[in-house]
Amino acid sequence: MAATQSHQSPLETCIEGCFDCLRDCENCATACLDSDMVQMMAQCIKLCRDCADTCNICARFMARNSDLHAQLCGVCAEACDRCAAECEKHDHDHCKRCAESCRRCAESCRQMAAAMA
Repeated sequence: MAATQSHQSPLETCIEGCFDCLRDCENCATACLDSDMVQMMAQCIKLCRDCADTCNICARFMARNSDLHAQLCGVCAEACDRCAAECEKHDHDHCKRCAESCRRCAESCRQMAAAMA
């Protein structure tokens, strides 16, 4: 994926980052739901689901060049930061992957929001 990103516009890179984060958040939430410690992972599941939904709508608004996508990128960055902070508390591989993906997406969304401000 990194090889293709050099040929992508910042908008395309941000959209791809949102979809990657959506996938990793959904995978993390599903793994948490399937674990024996589902009650302990409730906050992680909640934040992963919030982040996944926010990434989805943000990517869709960017893809159609909505006038609201800069504001949504700011909200998406916040959702990603919150999810990453929670996932970083856990030692599961799926949480680590999710946190990394969230941090990348948050940074890309912050850059996109700043560029459109």
